[in-house]
Amino acid sequence: MPHVNAPLTPTGRLRMVRRHLEDGIPKAHVAAEFRVSRPTVTTWVARYLAAGEAGLADRPSVPRHSPQRTPVVVVELIESLRRERKWSARRIHRHLLGLGHELHLRTVGRWLNRLGISRLRDLTPDGDDLRRPPQRIRAGWPGHMVHLDVKKVGRIPDGGGWRAHGRGSTAAKAAKRGPGAKVGYTYLHSAVDGFSRLAYTEALADERAVTTIGFFCRARAFFAAHGIEKIHRVVTDNGANYRARDFTRCVEALAGRHQRIRPYTPRHNGKVERFNRLLADEVLYARPYASERARREAIGVWVNHFNYHRPHTACGDQPPASRVPARVRNVMPSYI
Repeated sequence: MPHVNAPLTPTGRLRMVRRHLEDGIPKAHVAAEFRVSRPTVTTWVARYLAAGEAGLADRPSVPRHSPQRTPVVVVELIESLRRERKWSARRIHRHLLGLGHELHLRTVGRWLNRLGISRLRDLTPDGDDLRRPPQRIRAGWPGHMVHLDVKKVGRIPDGGGWRAHGRGSTAAKAAKRGPGAKVGYTYLHSAVDGFSRLAYTEALADERAVTTIGFFCRARAFFAAHGIEKIHRVVTDNGANYRARDFTRCVEALAGRHQRIRPYTPRHNGKVERFNRLLADEVLYARPYASERARREAIGVWVNHFNYHRPHTACGDQPPASRVPARVRNVMPSYI
């Protein structure tokens, strides 16, 4: 399809050529009549004489020779490895390098995209889906699964940091250079019941195993005060504090089982990950704070609001405390 502003279409080119060949009008006069240059008339006349009306059609802009183009044999090998073995682009790239083909990883990914097989579901024919259907991780009752996680945030210096005074401001620079400038980090340990979404949070100085054990014991007491006497499973990621033997022994002694999620799969611990996201959006970065103490107080107020007042869609637009055995309100706030 010619460009909308093109002076000539294939039909217009044919009329132009016939004006010269059939009517005998000189090329210069034809060029002036059709408002094109004389070499343009010469080009289309030559193509018409060589190929007829077919020579007046637009030609592709693909170059005749592409020395850097991936060989057809390599493309076929990429497709076969992907379809037959379901290898990833990175694994195919390493295999090709072993065969002596100097190919970039990004090139392999682009070829998979061009071939329409970049996703695993593209390899499964319709009606023959052998992949495991997506499943949600559901807790059957309060205490069935308790999810633990740690969120690391920078401490706020006294007087407020750059969020309160502006990045690069005089006050922000003075806070960096003043006494106690290296304020370090705050580690927000959180535990969320997978059934009720009841949450418990503490702001602690580190994320060592001994600190995590103390947090878990206090979280267990918090859940027990709400009627969750027995914790059947504790779900964590693969952090060093959760992989420690002492932590595992503590969990097995106070709860039923310690389950670590698959590495690099945070969605398996999604309930506490979502809680951390809400905590960040609604408290941590919702407004500037003048000190670390002020932010910790705000976290305590928000967690209390989350448990007893804030509607939760997973609880039928009711607060998490409505789904625990003990119908209590504000029984034990988080230790901030």
